[in-house]
Amino acid sequence: MPFFFEYINQTTIQMKKTIKLVVILIALLPSLTFAQAKKAVWAEMKSFHYFMSTSFHPAEEGNLAPLKLKADSMFMAAKTWRLSTIPESFKPTETKTALMKLESQCASIKKAVEAKLPDEKLVTLITEAHNIFHTIVGECRKAED
Repeated sequence: MPFFFEYINQTTIQMKKTIKLVVILIALLPSLTFAQAKKAVWAEMKSFHYFMSTSFHPAEEGNLAPLKLKADSMFMAAKTWRLSTIPESFKPTETKTALMKLESQCASIKKAVEAKLPDEKLVTLITEAHNIFHTIVGECRKAED
């Protein structure tokens, strides 16, 4: 008889472990599903956004110093972004075209800064680059299901 109770006890322990494992897996299922559905980070876009945001927003307030300081870096970030692989979540043709336009606009900003053009011209150029950036991150994305 003791053998029978030993067997029952071990079976009960094993069942409890199995139930705990199943409960943990069920609890983790939503987070695993969400992790797969999460948007991939486009590192080159994030890098460009740093230069754009730290140049454009001060320029809106009349502070052109960050733009003048970062114009070359912003151009290089735009070029690197254009040469990067376009994620599947973006429309390839539209994104490629917009990235080429953005790189060209950033080259114009760099040249304008080097030529010491008036601040009003720099504000116009950075505003156009900002608009192109928002076209890429907005209109060039594929519709989500």
